[in-house]
Amino acid sequence: MNIRCIGWNSVYECGTVLKRQAEGEHMIMLIRSRCRIGISGINMHMPADTLLICDGKRTVEYAADECAMVCDWICFDTGDEQEFIDSLDLVYNRPIRFADTEFICSLMRNIASEYYSLGARRAKMIDSLMRVLLIKLSDTGVSRDISVQTSEPHYGLLIELREKIYRNPQMKWNVDTMAAYVNMSRSYFQHLYRETFGVSCIADVISGKIEKAKEILSETGCTVSQVAAMCGYDNEEHFMRQFKKIVGVTPTKYRRQV
Repeated sequence: MNIRCIGWNSVYECGTVLKRQAEGEHMIMLIRSRCRIGISGINMHMPADTLLICDGKRTVEYAADECAMVCDWICFDTGDEQEFIDSLDLVYNRPIRFADTEFICSLMRNIASEYYSLGARRAKMIDSLMRVLLIKLSDTGVSRDISVQTSEPHYGLLIELREKIYRNPQMKWNVDTMAAYVNMSRSYFQHLYRETFGVSCIADVISGKIEKAKEILSETGCTVSQVAAMCGYDNEEHFMRQFKKIVGVTPTKYRRQV
């Protein structure tokens, strides 16, 4: 991969409009403030911490309509890594959200630091970091597709709630708690949540817990009992049954495989 240009913590004043033509160059952009994004003429008003991966086949416009726009971005050619990138099944030209944007931001900052360094192994470091970034972006368990924003007044709160759910799997989330967070009735909240995200709120809570469990099992030596507790399960057997049902293997076997 060949980085053409890169920016971290770039700030554009309110009223700025940036347009990127369809010229075949890939771009990853993490927008850390509210903004308007236009893709092939379709405009979407996005909340902070929206990420966009462009494949260079569509014209994309970014506008700081309401406030200054803060973003991190990388423009690059795929070079001889196209096969690797294709294998990741990335979501192109559609806004997505991540539960852990801080990690993405940190990766992009490190890539920018290496790009402007004079280190002897600069190229290898950039290549390695880019691979980590792209693999992380392909993690469908963490990424969350955002639909085009409608006039629904609760949309921003639903996005905020969903991110909170994935950041805090240890919490005792239930329908009443989540409905109260966005100030809705139980029935309306459940209907709107499924309509917005394509999944029930409880299924999403479970998904967040299992994804966190997989992360802990992969990166730590915590016991299965400890993992269960860290992910909000009072019963270890319940955790193990739910994990196997969703992942297909027991937590112990999953740890051996990764």
